[in-house]
Amino acid sequence: MLGRKAPVFPSFRPRWPWIGGDLQTVRNSFISRVPDVYSFTSERLRLIMNDGSGDCLWGRLNRPSEDSAKPLVILVHGLTGSEDSPNIATSAAYHLHRGYPVLRLNLRGAAPGMDTATGHYHAGRSADIRDAIAALPPHLTDRGIVLIGVSLGGNICLKYLAETNSAQGVLAGASVCAPIDLKMAQQRIAAPRNSIYQRHLLRGMRAEALRQAKTDGIKKVISGIHTVYEFDDRIVAPANGFADAEDYYRRASAGPLLDMIQVPTLLVHAATDPWVPAHMYLDRSWPADCATTLLMASDGGHVGFHAADSLVPWHDRCIGLFIASIRS
Repeated sequence: MLGRKAPVFPSFRPRWPWIGGDLQTVRNSFISRVPDVYSFTSERLRLIMNDGSGDCLWGRLNRPSEDSAKPLVILVHGLTGSEDSPNIATSAAYHLHRGYPVLRLNLRGAAPGMDTATGHYHAGRSADIRDAIAALPPHLTDRGIVLIGVSLGGNICLKYLAETNSAQGVLAGASVCAPIDLKMAQQRIAAPRNSIYQRHLLRGMRAEALRQAKTDGIKKVISGIHTVYEFDDRIVAPANGFADAEDYYRRASAGPLLDMIQVPTLLVHAATDPWVPAHMYLDRSWPADCATTLLMASDGGHVGFHAADSLVPWHDRCIGLFIASIRS
């Protein structure tokens, strides 16, 4: 643990046989048992963006069984994800059982807004988080907000926290396996040992892009892309005002902005993450007087953290302890 003082967290011991970063990562696909988040009352929220596009972000708000006067937890998914991503639903159930209302926020163009948005989310689109929070009804935010982002969603949330601080009532933030150096993450996913991961990610990225493509020419370009870098260079960058992939990675990465964060924020990562190299976190300073705390597990993979001592993912339990310490 580095940076700001935080509560004592439980040690992480991986659950057998899911030992090592790859097995911790792929368990999410092999075993999809998700706690029943759907038994909690819910409503659909439509949050209008403030950029003149007419786009909106859709969210699913779940409420706990009893009102315990706790702040709203906002969960933001990762690349090719949505409110129904297993890790998002699992986290939602955990916080709901602890008495927190939970908003599972879909990024721009992610299901269920895939067929209606004119634009699409990317790793630097932090203004969408700002607009979504601003569009929330006051009765949902008057007890404060805890903002939690997973993977790419974590980078977006950290960038937002650095740019906005506590102006919108955010009490605390957290990220899980966020690629805070996008170039370094792209290089890792392009490594030969990660070829299966890259194909998996591209399959979802192309599917999302094809759903929004307006012309046969664009569809042909998308279908001919074979690497994440090429996708970012030919699709993401030109569609969002970046010169190229390198410009996108440089301007959208949250890492250089972390020292600007002023609300207590926990960054959870795993030394064995096969997608996001741990040294992008460890090769920087974490002063004790900053607002951020780095919690690095010796194992856990990419958004895995399947522990031997609990069926609840370790990162959820640690974030739960962190939130409770902020509120005490």
